[in-house]
Parts: sequence; structure tokens; C-alpha cells
Amino acid sequence: MGPSAGSHSHTWKRWTFLPLLLTTCAGSLMAEDSRVLGAQPCEPHSQPWQAGLLKDVKLLCGGVLVAPQWVLTAAHCQKPKYTVHLGVQNLQNPESSEQKFKVVKSVPHPCHNESNGNSHDLMLLRLQKPVKVNDQVKPVGLPSHCPQPAQKCIVSGWGTTTSPRENFPDTLQCAELKIWSQDLCEQAYPGKISDGMVCAGDSNGVDTCQGDSGGPLVCEGVLQGITSWGADPCGKPDKPGVYAKVCRYTEWIKKIIKAN
Repeated sequence: MGPSAGSHSHTWKRWTFLPLLLTTCAGSLMAEDSRVLGAQPCEPHSQPWQAGLLKDVKLLCGGVLVAPQWVLTAAHCQKPKYTVHLGVQNLQNPESSEQKFKVVKSVPHPCHNESNGNSHDLMLLRLQKPVKVNDQVKPVGLPSHCPQPAQKCIVSGWGTTTSPRENFPDTLQCAELKIWSQDLCEQAYPGKISDGMVCAGDSNGVDTCQGDSGGPLVCEGVLQGITSWGADPCGKPDKPGVYAKVCRYTEWIKKIIKAN
């Protein structure tokens, strides 16, 4: 994460009545990876829902625990095989708080496909068994309403802290971003922003970047975004990070968890 690593921009309008499940699968976006620049190391275990998706020792993406046996990540992070790591602050120096799990089922959003870019960029992962919930590992709250423009949020991840040259930190990084209005988000990325996306950024270019994809954007303790895509290089103040707008998918998330 860093101030100049991938830019994402999202702006959300306030929804009085939330159609929490998107019923259409229209929309097309350029698929780009995401990352976090200009961040600081997180207060240890201040993001107990943060997950890392690794193949062997290589970080593929971030994720977020949304139920004891379920992690939410970006659909574009899908791979044949990965391990989910939770309760970790430093990927290279695991602590006793770490919990590791195999993934037994991947459920990308049914409307996400290669042809529509990063629309509906969400995927649920069912873990081999439920986590042991404690202060270091616990699910984040799901939203009952959408975020408001200028609302302050925390984004976290192990993504690169510099862009375009990549420098991946071992320690989980956190940064404070503000939600952009949907209008400003659409101006930043003409023709690429759908109703299921939200932008968040920082006037100094703090941003998510390569390796942060699938990680959480948390506003007042509630999950409002999943890191999806942004500008390349990351960290352009006029090009915010773009996140899957979780408030529009709460019904789908709950339905998949209940059915499985």
C-alpha cells in the first residue's frame, strides 16, 4: 500500500432503498490489478478480518473474513489452488496467532466474467473448516447501507508500497482513504464505473496497488469495499482506487453462505 501505487477511485451515492443484489450483469471495465501505496504498518491485529491468499510463499491477493468459514475476495483473484492465512501481521515471520486454511469451494459472482472486465469483482471462498474466532481473527461486519462521499475508511494489504517499481512489504500496511462521490468517480474513469463499484482515494496519492486486490475497505468497522482495480501506475491523486461496492452485494453474500 502506498501513496503512489495503484489508484482507485470510487464515488458512492446514498441509497435510501438498497437493492442489495444487482440483478443485471451489464457493464464493462478494463481489468487491472490493485495495490496499496503510502501506507503505514497497521497497528498489530487492528484488522483481524484481513486474509492473505498465498500459493506456497507467494502472495496472490488479499481477502476478508466475513463469516467463520468464509472469506470474501476479488473474482479476478481466482486461481486453481491457494491457502488462506489469517491472524498474520508479518507474512515472513508468522506468529502463534496465525491460522491457515485450504479452500474447498470458490464462488465467483455469477455476473463476473472476462468480457465485462472488473464488474461484479467479488468471490466467496469456503474454508476447509471454521476459524477459531478470537481477538486476532474475527469476521468483519457487513453493511446495511452504502458509504457516503467523504466518509473516512481504512484500506489494508501487503501490496506493493511503490509504483511502478514494485516493493512488497512483509508487514500488513494500513491507510486512511475517503469515499469519492459517484459523479467524481465516473469523471475519473469515464465509461468504466458501474453501480457496483465505489471509489476511494487520498489527495496525497495514498492508494491500493499490486497485491492488495481482494482486500478490505472498512468504514466505521463495516466492510464497504473489496479492492478491485485502479490506475497504472498507482497513486495518482486524480485517479482513485476502485472497489467492489459491498453494500450492493450483501444479499448475494448472505445467500451463498446460507446455501453452502
